[in-house]
Amino acid sequence: MQQSGNKPISIALPLIIAGAIALGMWLGYALRARTAPMNNVFVNTQKTALQEAVDIIQKRYVDQLPADSLNEMLVQSWLNKLDPHSVYIPAVDVKDVNASLEANYSGLGIEFQIWNDTLTITSVLPNGPAALAKLQPGDQLITANDTTNLVKLKIPQYRRILRGAPGSTIALKLRRNNEIIKSVVTRNAVATPSVEGGFFLQPAVGYIRIVKFGESTYEEFMPKLDKLVKQGMKKLVIDVRGNGGGFMNEAVDIADEFLDGNKLIVYTQGHATGKINYLCKRTGLFEQGELVLLADETSASASEVLAGALQDWNRATIIGRRTFGKGLVQQQYNLSDGSALRLTVARYYTPLGRNIQKPYADGKSAYEADLIHRWQDGEMVLADTTKPKGKAYRTPNGKLVYDGGGVTPDVFVPLDTATQSKNVQTLFAKGLLYKAAFTLVGQKNITPETAQLALENELKLASIPNNFSTNQWQFITQRIVAIHAKINKGEDAYLQELSKTDDAIKQALLPLK
Repeated sequence: MQQSGNKPISIALPLIIAGAIALGMWLGYALRARTAPMNNVFVNTQKTALQEAVDIIQKRYVDQLPADSLNEMLVQSWLNKLDPHSVYIPAVDVKDVNASLEANYSGLGIEFQIWNDTLTITSVLPNGPAALAKLQPGDQLITANDTTNLVKLKIPQYRRILRGAPGSTIALKLRRNNEIIKSVVTRNAVATPSVEGGFFLQPAVGYIRIVKFGESTYEEFMPKLDKLVKQGMKKLVIDVRGNGGGFMNEAVDIADEFLDGNKLIVYTQGHATGKINYLCKRTGLFEQGELVLLADETSASASEVLAGALQDWNRATIIGRRTFGKGLVQQQYNLSDGSALRLTVARYYTPLGRNIQKPYADGKSAYEADLIHRWQDGEMVLADTTKPKGKAYRTPNGKLVYDGGGVTPDVFVPLDTATQSKNVQTLFAKGLLYKAAFTLVGQKNITPETAQLALENELKLASIPNNFSTNQWQFITQRIVAIHAKINKGEDAYLQELSKTDDAIKQALLPLK
């Protein structure tokens, strides 16, 4: 797997060498112990000081350590010294981590939230296993197979219980409208879409949202693009806000649909990999029409590959806020015990040579707190108060762009502060917007006024103060209306409702200069 680190070499090199040596020692020891035959005369049985230290800690430490826990801690500690994105994945977590980018999984085909410690279905995939078993949005799951309690669990635990081999069954006890009913669901392959939308915001202006860059993103993207082009699209808005990345090759293939000739899309370079160029290789489906890309501070990795390529070639107008700043490529190595090592093997560079990886010399904690600092510094509200200080590059039309800290948009759109207040976040945490929307499910369409009345009732039931400003109420009720549309009509209806009050989309609909 590939995903899309700049530290002064004098600082980084000793850490990298030390970490690599230590990691190599541990891996060599662990793999040899599992795979080498006992009669192999070439096996070096003399332990290193590091291996002796591990043995002593495991045997003599004041508390008993779980098997392999010390090895896991040591490896992750070493990786943390290298860069923020090299990680060790314990065997128990590998399946869940990989599933986040897979095109499908075997399960029930539901979306859910946890309300009052109870799993509540918020969406049922049409024609999926849950739909065939007549499960409905609003159903609360209580037990599985009569013995497994489904209350007060964490989300990874729910997923492990509900997912299973295709054809296997799970017997559920659930609560629906205060009535306890039973249902048996036959698990099957469930597609997890990475591309949504594919509709017109207004005549000739199309919209496609890329949720993540999974293994089938390009395959999902093309039918939506093709349909819009055939229906007369002249301008396309691509939305990668909130897209944390994934497979870089999927972003490369999508960029190829908008760039002509054999233009360079991105290149990667690492100590062991050398330089690898990724060029346009086909005639794109939308090489001439107007193009806008919406991005924000959580658009990362492969999203930045796409944004960087389109910006460097003056092909798209980037609207939103400065992207995350992840310009490192990881490759996953599966280990013999079922665990995995996801190691940074290269940096990626935009066509002009920009590496947009933000600095990480101050350690992983400071790196992860960067978005909080952007908020505190006012950058997300007052435009780029902390401009990237990296090297400047000129695009073909003379525009200045920079490396070393994400992709800076061409048009800035501030974060809506109404979404960030503690009282609004409490509504999301407790799922009250979904609850209010569910109370209105029988109505075909609802208004913001109807949504407000429904939420006010939920606030009373939850004993939460009704202390929202006018701007906050506008944001809240618009969300409830959109959620209600999703429950009744599906994901596209949800996105279309949100687009009506979306400041970035409003900016995208303006004539491009």
